[in-house]
Amino acid sequence: MIIASVRDLCLQLISSAFQRCHASEDLCRLSVILKRSPQSDPHSVLISVSDTGVGSCLEEFGGLKLRKEAFGAQVWDGLLFVTATSIADDEIYHYQFNLKENVSARRLTRLPSNPKNGLKFSGTEVCLSIIESIDVLVAEFSRFFQKILILKIPNVAIELVVEHGDDPGSRYVNVFLANEWNPLPIPASNLERLKSGLEDYVFKHGNTLSTKCELCFSSWEHLKVGSGVACCTESHKYSGSVMEAVIVISEISEVASTCLRTHGLKTEVLYFKDFSPCPIPQSSLKALTSIDWKSYGLSFGSVVVQGGFALVEWENLPPYITIPSGRLKTRRDQNLIKKAIRLALDDLKDNYAGVLLSAQALKIASYAPDLAKTISSLILSSNDSEFRKECFSFLGLPSQGIGGEVVEDCIKERLITVVEMNDRDPQRSKEIPTFLFEDDHMQDSGSQDEEFEVEGAFSSMDIC
Repeated sequence: MIIASVRDLCLQLISSAFQRCHASEDLCRLSVILKRSPQSDPHSVLISVSDTGVGSCLEEFGGLKLRKEAFGAQVWDGLLFVTATSIADDEIYHYQFNLKENVSARRLTRLPSNPKNGLKFSGTEVCLSIIESIDVLVAEFSRFFQKILILKIPNVAIELVVEHGDDPGSRYVNVFLANEWNPLPIPASNLERLKSGLEDYVFKHGNTLSTKCELCFSSWEHLKVGSGVACCTESHKYSGSVMEAVIVISEISEVASTCLRTHGLKTEVLYFKDFSPCPIPQSSLKALTSIDWKSYGLSFGSVVVQGGFALVEWENLPPYITIPSGRLKTRRDQNLIKKAIRLALDDLKDNYAGVLLSAQALKIASYAPDLAKTISSLILSSNDSEFRKECFSFLGLPSQGIGGEVVEDCIKERLITVVEMNDRDPQRSKEIPTFLFEDDHMQDSGSQDEEFEVEGAFSSMDIC
């Protein structure tokens, strides 16, 4: 990967530090310190990124590649100062990397090391000086940390420290911790953490708030969550590839429609690689556009990359619904991404009645009220008491004292249930076929419902 700017380099250094912490089995701290000294260049900012995770390797820094533009306008001199030690090392090592140097062998300068005097610890610190506004850096790093919190990795504490000169009173510290009001089971899988973290993200309107927005989300019932996991088993080369996708649908009430976070017909798509936020690669964007969204009732409009995430715009979403989604993967694979997203969409259809129905299913379901009324009238108008009794039995209703509306609603509900069941992927669904009138001898017969093609455009929904 070629890094485009110094700010992107800083985010890459933070991401690597977080991954070293995640790889450790111990509790770790990730610290980012921004310091400006009045005695030095007033526009220069010293940036320190340190972690107490597993030790780093020299290739991690020597292999960094930056575009020429990253060194333009004298923003940065190209120097990285690295201090590193692993748990098994007896010394703390110091290095200087000159990333302006094109010859790899000339990039590294080894500096004098320090003994650890028998102590056992590991960690890494990377320092660089750049010309940049501290306020700009604080805003960008804070957004990055807030996205890291979505992963809810339990063994990492993150702090952002800003120092203006040597005055202790000018020191600002912000500690980033995962929300505790949305607790997780112990232990929790990576997918469970991602789902919980995205729920927090939605409730807090993209982490712009410190707590849940009570105006938009008065209860947990406003969220619908689906997840899917796709693994590559086709070849030994990519047998470790895993893609996890989570899709969150939030139903926002009309009362909250004036909330500043309402995004209209858009979906916010977040992407994580190796447990770290990163820009969405082209392969993922292609996977998004190649999915048969119409089979889920959605009509794809366009996708725009914006500030490290993507916004997908739809053509047919109803108001007051938003769908942020997130992804976590270990390798880039367009087919894996597509499969994981489809599994997450199917999971939503399975767990929430009436969600993501195809246009064909919605069209058929629209006839359910009239058909239910007709069937109800036939039953209630029959002079055959045994026939009426048997129909009520099939519907699970008592044979006496039942009004027409109750019978009609019961039939309509069963009709819609059958439509929803038949709208699922026939190759994936292994459930027993759903019948309008169920009876023991019907369940034993093993007969299969005929499948119908899912076509057309999607039911409305909105995305953030």
